[in-house]
Amino acid sequence: MRWMWEWFSDSLGKSWFLWILFFINLGGTIYGFIWYKAQLEATEPAIFRIFVPDSPTGSGLFTLVILTYIIGRHVPLLEALAGITNFKYGIWAVAVIFAGWALGDELQWQQVMLVCSHLGMAIESLLYARFYKLSWLVVGFASLWTLNNDFVDYVMDLHPYLPEVLDPYSGIVGLCTVALSIISIAVIWTINVKNQQNEV
Repeated sequence: MRWMWEWFSDSLGKSWFLWILFFINLGGTIYGFIWYKAQLEATEPAIFRIFVPDSPTGSGLFTLVILTYIIGRHVPLLEALAGITNFKYGIWAVAVIFAGWALGDELQWQQVMLVCSHLGMAIESLLYARFYKLSWLVVGFASLWTLNNDFVDYVMDLHPYLPEVLDPYSGIVGLCTVALSIISIAVIWTINVKNQQNEV
């Protein structure tokens, strides 16, 4: 089993693997923006629409990170934004789907598909965290963006549509989302710092 993990870990930086991951993420991102189409059209003023499609924005940023790796570049700010948001919204979507299911929402094939794809988002952010070139400055900016997005979502009520059974608990969802933001920032930063220390 160890050799399989070593092969897989080594493959993360290979061109063929990056291209596969790029197209998977690109397809998922396009699907995600289509998923949010109705909510984007209903959001006014239009300037706030950038804060609406949380998951596809995270996966879209990560798609760009993969593209920079393919061409042999690092963009630390992009890595910080993508790593944090892709992990956060991957976990967030899974948690919301299962919370809705626990409260009586029917679990259909679309939800199962979303659980699998969003778990993939979170996992890939963790797997590539060791490659990021992070600093306090870029992580600080990414943290401000992430927490500001929470403010817009739950104070200005522009959060992604929740299952109907969760609507009465949107305040609790908001608090949990802020906590998840902080956890996501800490997780990505910690993994990256530990890897940098191991390289010294």
